[in-house]
Amino acid sequence: MQQPLTIDRKRERRSQQNRLLVNIPWLTTIWSDFKIIFERDPAANNWLEVLICYPGVHALTLHRVANWLWHNRVPLLPRFLSHLGRFLTGIEIHPGATIGKGVFIDHGMGVVIGETAIVGDYCLIYQNATLGGTGKQTGKRHPTLGDNVVVGAGAKVLGDINIGNDVRVGAGSIVLRDVPDDSTVVGVPGRIVSRTGHGCPLEHGKLPDPEANVIRSLLDRIESLEQKIQNLSTY
Repeated sequence: MQQPLTIDRKRERRSQQNRLLVNIPWLTTIWSDFKIIFERDPAANNWLEVLICYPGVHALTLHRVANWLWHNRVPLLPRFLSHLGRFLTGIEIHPGATIGKGVFIDHGMGVVIGETAIVGDYCLIYQNATLGGTGKQTGKRHPTLGDNVVVGAGAKVLGDINIGNDVRVGAGSIVLRDVPDDSTVVGVPGRIVSRTGHGCPLEHGKLPDPEANVIRSLLDRIESLEQKIQNLSTY
């Protein structure tokens, strides 16, 4: 006959159950996704609002489950969960994509992340961003993002390229080549305009414009030359 559990044994069993839950990788990752929002989004007021009203949380949670099913070769269900997440949130993440912990998809509508994409820890992705492929080749065909990468609104990162740690991709940029660590990329196609890194992740719209600087320099030079010509014509 089984002996009744004492208070100490009940506490020990409950502690073991809690440790098992904590040690499930995708559960701890979901918790990281949830906590990072309060650090990255000044509009986040309380945990209930984030839990109910943030599509990025919903999309990533569904993806964590779909990704686990995908790697365990469960047929159909992972793709269905991905499609359900797209329908509910407007965020399309292929169940085969690898996404690190603490990732924040802000607003999220129109975000697309391809099958072989890899997203590092604590990345920040804004609406309408795409991590996509450039052709119909098989194998690795989507980008790899390092840690703490910011992908601005409407930016496209295409092909099997590597984006280093602490990189900022400006809003509306199209990146087709590898980018080293601590760089800022803007333009179409994307060009490296800074290598200082570690900027404020929310200021993805306040990025340098090298073309505007060149044009401004040329205009100043033309004005200076015109002034010299005018001075010479007076003699």
